[in-house]
Parts: sequence; C-alpha cells; structure tokens
Amino acid sequence: MVAIDGPAGAGKSTVARELASRHGLTYIDSGAMYRCVALSCRRANVDPSEPGAAGSLARAIRIEFQTSGESQLVFLNGDDVTGAIRTDEISRLASVVASIPAVRKAMVSLQREMGSSRRVVMEGRDIGTVVFPDAKVKVFLTASLSERARRRGGDSARGEGAPADEAQIEQQIQERDERDSSRAVSPLRPAADAVQLNTDGLSVEEVVEKISGLLPTDVRDGSEGSEDE
Repeated sequence: MVAIDGPAGAGKSTVARELASRHGLTYIDSGAMYRCVALSCRRANVDPSEPGAAGSLARAIRIEFQTSGESQLVFLNGDDVTGAIRTDEISRLASVVASIPAVRKAMVSLQREMGSSRRVVMEGRDIGTVVFPDAKVKVFLTASLSERARRRGGDSARGEGAPADEAQIEQQIQERDERDSSRAVSPLRPAADAVQLNTDGLSVEEVVEKISGLLPTDVRDGSEGSEDE
C-alpha cells in the first residue's frame, strides 16, 4: 500500500497514476469517490449538505474503477461518469459532501475494501492518516499556491473543469485548503511518519522517481510479496 496525500493541485493524481503504471500497482483516486457521492446527490435532487440524505446515498451507491489504456474510468452504479464528475459544480459539491461524517465513513469503508486485496497506490487527503494508517509508504505532496494554481490552469486548458483565471483559481484553492484542513472529521494534514515532498520545480518523472525510491525492493521490481506492502 502506497498512500499519497496532499492539498488540491499538488499533483497527487498525476503522480499516483504514473507510479502505479511504473510498478504494476492499482491506482485508486479517492477523490473521485466523493465526486460520485456529489453527483448522486445532484441526480437525486438531494441537498449535499444534508447529512442524513447524503450519508444514505453514500452507503447505497456502487463505485468501480476500470483501466482503459492509460486512462482510468469511473463507474457509478454501472454508469460511466468519468467526465460527469469533473465539472466545476461537482468539484464544489464534492467538497461539501466530504465534510459529512457519514459520507466519509462510507467511503473509508469502501476504500479499505478496495485496498485490502491488492497492491494499490491510493491518493487523497486522509489516506495515510485515516484510511490506511499502517501503510508501508506514506507521502504528503505539497506545492506553493502559485504553482498549484498554474497546474489547475493547465487542467482548464485541457478541458478538465478548472476555471481559466489564475486569480480565481488561487482563491478557490485557498478556500478548499481551508475547508479540508479545518473540518472536524479527517482534516487534511500529513501523517506523522509521512515523507513530505514539495513538488515546486519538479517534473512528474522526478517526483515519481523520488517516491519509487521509498518503495520496498519487491514492489519496485514487480515481484510478488505481501499485500500489506
């Protein structure tokens, strides 16, 4: 198990995907799961800030990940929602539902189930602190606000849902940081034993190389070993 945490725009998803691909691991985007809950609320006309209703939806939905070439597809109750969960609206609603204890409990249970039977790279905001506190490798990625805004601006240029104006992006990231770090349940923070890595000025390949150096030898070379790794 490799746990990669960090704030919005730190590069978690890109790095985790590449790391998993390089070492034959399964990549799991925990943030996509909260986006699925948000989309479920939107489709069911449920207030995503209402704990009872959002929690009930989170417990009832089925989320699956499938690999297609170099891409990962996300399925919600059998429906491909890979694109639908990446809109600005769903991004905002995902942050709302993620602060609800019942939603987090349901998603943490599902994340542990996904990671218990295979070698995975799971990224999010509480993987090393809450979901898998015993993970062998824990990394907390950081980057400056300006660098994270620049990356999100690049996402926008590729049509991935972020607003194009950098000042607006910085404001949104600051607001998200505040929500994530101040919430009562599973706040964003590095695990005490996590390796903290600032990615400013580093390429994806350089970051992946640094994390690869933290992996147990049998994981780096792709040999079979304990699923706990």
